[in-house]
Amino acid sequence: MNTQGKTFKYPDNVDTDVIIPARYLNSSDANELAAHCMEDIDTEFVKKVSKGDIMVAGWNFGCGSSREHAPLVIKTCGTGCIIAKSFARIFYRNAINIGLPILECKEAAEEIEHGDEVYVDFDTGVITDVTTGKSYRAQPFPPFIQNIIRCGGLLASLKEEQK
Repeated sequence: MNTQGKTFKYPDNVDTDVIIPARYLNSSDANELAAHCMEDIDTEFVKKVSKGDIMVAGWNFGCGSSREHAPLVIKTCGTGCIIAKSFARIFYRNAINIGLPILECKEAAEEIEHGDEVYVDFDTGVITDVTTGKSYRAQPFPPFIQNIIRCGGLLASLKEEQK
């Protein structure tokens, strides 16, 4: 599995209230919610993001409340991966549960710039900044998590196993 796209870069401590502001949580429609993804920190994100694009962030991405909506709206926007120095643990788990690939790689998160073209190989954990030609290595997911992501989330992978 892999993804390639341009990057959107964010600072440390991007919390779930910034990812999807609570004022929109009166809807359960993922597409409606995704229309507001990142709007309090990046008003252009939903207008510019394309399928496969990559978020790059600092420490503690997804901190704050435990709302599952945060990784869901990021995935629904078409984001192919998030690379960060670290993730809040509940965000990390929620992302895996819905099949949103996330990788922790301090060096990549520091050096990749906003707008760079980046290729990510999830099987090996290799992150390549196509713009600069530099590669980084993140810890790849174990096969069972790769399967969850490949199936599109935990529930879908469990259904697949039952077949």
